Amino acid sequence: MKNIAIVPNIVKDRDLVHTKRVINIVKKFNANIMVSEKVASDVNLSINGYKEKDLYSKPDLVIVLGGDGTLLNTARQAAPNNIPILGINLGQLGFLVELENRNLEDFFEKLFSGDYTIDSRMMIEAELIRNGKRIERFTALNDIVVTRGAFSRIINLNVFVDNQYVDLYPADGIVAATPTGSTAYSLSAGGPIVDPDMSVIILTPICPHTLHSRSIIIPDNKTLSIHIEEPFSMDAMVTMDGQQGYKLQVKDIIEIKKAPYETKLLRISKRNFYGLLRQKMTERRIKE
Repeated sequence: MKNIAIVPNIVKDRDLVHTKRVINIVKKFNANIMVSEKVASDVNLSINGYKEKDLYSKPDLVIVLGGDGTLLNTARQAAPNNIPILGINLGQLGFLVELENRNLEDFFEKLFSGDYTIDSRMMIEAELIRNGKRIERFTALNDIVVTRGAFSRIINLNVFVDNQYVDLYPADGIVAATPTGSTAYSLSAGGPIVDPDMSVIILTPICPHTLHSRSIIIPDNKTLSIHIEEPFSMDAMVTMDGQQGYKLQVKDIIEIKKAPYETKLLRISKRNFYGLLRQKMTERRIKE
């Protein structure tokens, strides 16, 4: 690990106190630190600033300071270059971030001694097809969601798997999630929790208006197609990990399949998914 990129969430680390701490720890191991030009200027620690795109293409590791949202944004940029990510939690409910913001010196000692593992997480990609043309392509680590706009009206979605008709879903929308995303929006919509070591696509309707509409688990070698078949008077959107979105039109088709690359999550602690799930679900109940 010679080149280490550090990407902070400047909203959660407004004064970059935690970022400075991580930089000073990493410096002790003689690694080359890479931060954005703005962060380099703000921390004032005599380190070089880099272009944003270089932070996700040139390092051996990207360290993310923030929450799961910050890591999701980083994953979409780092995964195509096969660069692992290490998350430090500055948020509240973190399933993806690896470390809490304490005892970091001990964890970095393990990192630079090679005492770590790397988890590979399936991603999905989608293409937006309009009038027979593929006009947008995007990827997600958690989920791709088709949903209606602000008006309280349902949207009718026809769903196909490998061109085989599944059903018409009159609903507030639909979630196509990875196993990693099964504990996010999909879970809130009533979907199952899926072990992140699996490789499947989880289809879950949001507030369906038919009693028989339930989640479906789709093999990762099949393509899911969502068709907006009828005119509607409200806005409709397709969003990726809840962070990027595109407006939809009648007759648009969203094709979703397994992405050709994966997110690499660096693990230092000896936690397991089921222990983490038990812990985070308990925290969620307490906060609610």
